[in-house]
Amino acid sequence: MTMPVPERNSGSGVKEEESEDESEILEESPCGRWQKRREQVSQGNVPGIETASLAMDTEEGVEVVWNEVQFSDKKVFKTLEDKIKEMFENLMQVDHPNIVKFHKYWLDMREGRARVIFITEYMSSGSLKQFLKKTKKNHKTMNVKAWKRWCTQILSALSYLHSCDPPIIHGNLTCDNIFIQHNGLIKIGSVWHRLFVNVFPEAVHGNVQHHRNDKRTMHFFAPEYGLTEDDPAIDIFSFGICALEMAVLEIQANGDTVVSSEAIVHAGQSLEDPLMREFIQSCVRPAANLRPTAHNLLFHRVLFEVHSLKLLAAHCFINNQYLLPENCVEEKTKSIDPSGIMAEIKHRGRPGVQLKYSHVSPLELDKFLEDVKNGIYPLMNFASQRPHLVPRALSLTQEHTETGVKTPTPEPQEMETRKVVQVHCNLESIDEGTRSHLSIFLKMDDKLHRHISCDVQPTDSPKDLANELVHYAFICEEDCERMTGFLQDAWAKHWSTDRGSSDPTAVAN
Repeated sequence: MTMPVPERNSGSGVKEEESEDESEILEESPCGRWQKRREQVSQGNVPGIETASLAMDTEEGVEVVWNEVQFSDKKVFKTLEDKIKEMFENLMQVDHPNIVKFHKYWLDMREGRARVIFITEYMSSGSLKQFLKKTKKNHKTMNVKAWKRWCTQILSALSYLHSCDPPIIHGNLTCDNIFIQHNGLIKIGSVWHRLFVNVFPEAVHGNVQHHRNDKRTMHFFAPEYGLTEDDPAIDIFSFGICALEMAVLEIQANGDTVVSSEAIVHAGQSLEDPLMREFIQSCVRPAANLRPTAHNLLFHRVLFEVHSLKLLAAHCFINNQYLLPENCVEEKTKSIDPSGIMAEIKHRGRPGVQLKYSHVSPLELDKFLEDVKNGIYPLMNFASQRPHLVPRALSLTQEHTETGVKTPTPEPQEMETRKVVQVHCNLESIDEGTRSHLSIFLKMDDKLHRHISCDVQPTDSPKDLANELVHYAFICEEDCERMTGFLQDAWAKHWSTDRGSSDPTAVAN
């Protein structure tokens, strides 16, 4: 609701009223969790999306992006409904710390309109393009360490997409849809654009292929783009241009709208570091078959380094966090004598080097672990190239989607996508030797807490209970096997010992 404005109003009053207008709730999701605001946001050049508005996630209390895709013909929309649901369900399975998170979607056919609405993560710190412009405006140069860290994160995301079975091609990678957070975390967005370009471009309002004709970003697309079937090599070319822009801050177009190939060559030659120059040139080779893969680029001399024991240990800790109590780092550091020797290097004929616990700051350690968990320091150099069996539909070309056999797609169900990072389980006896009361406390990866309780018997199956938790969207399917094992352990401890002589409580992170 707009507040009345007095005849004489200060500048701050006008700004306050504008802020109230922008925060006005225009629409809610069917479940009431997502609330669309008037304020529109720019999250990169995303084909087919006519509006992107700021929204509020009322469950988590965070801002998200409300994206809308309008369809021209309601009948056509109806015929594509199953395919739309299938592809959006697949999109929700794309999970990588350096890819913008896809939260939820739903279809709306009320009031004679046909549209798809989907909720994505809001990148509040802006795009890489904006950051580079600000850096150049302040007459600063790009820090080489930051450039390497950014390249590693982008390649980490591309390697994940390309290792899916079949590969997912981004196809629209520019500095406009690469986002940088205040802590240095890089995320690539617009992964879902292929849904609009390759599956139903003619059915959507507006021209979803406008990005191919956008002169500002034409230099990001490989020479073969649009002429042959999409291949991971087109993403490598786009990445090479992004890496070049990150290094030089801006590729000069000499007053032209289009950045020419000569301008790209000149920008590459201006790089002083020969390894950096060779790295970028290998990505933008005209022949697609000569470009390296994202996985191989992570082994290039300009990026590859032997990871420190600290980083390897941090990744090991994060990957096995479910085995440890929630505050184990804090409790461990409290119990350690600061003057104690953590490690020692001995030398012959000269004094050795002692590393004490006092040399490590608990606060710095917590921040480092959080950065590793968020994906700022990926260990992609050691990643195997096993395929990720996710989003098959995203990889279909237009030709395949037109001629392929349609398979029935079940109605999408409410499923939990967040992962469990901590479990606390408690079993208390109720009846003599028959029933017990089970309490499960869950902490999700977004810090949401859940408390679930029910009465159980010794004959109840932990596997069936875990499957019920998945069915009723308390946990995601990936956590089912781990939850089964955890419940089995709790079952064995509780019913194999005398009541009162054992601790029925179990904790896992």
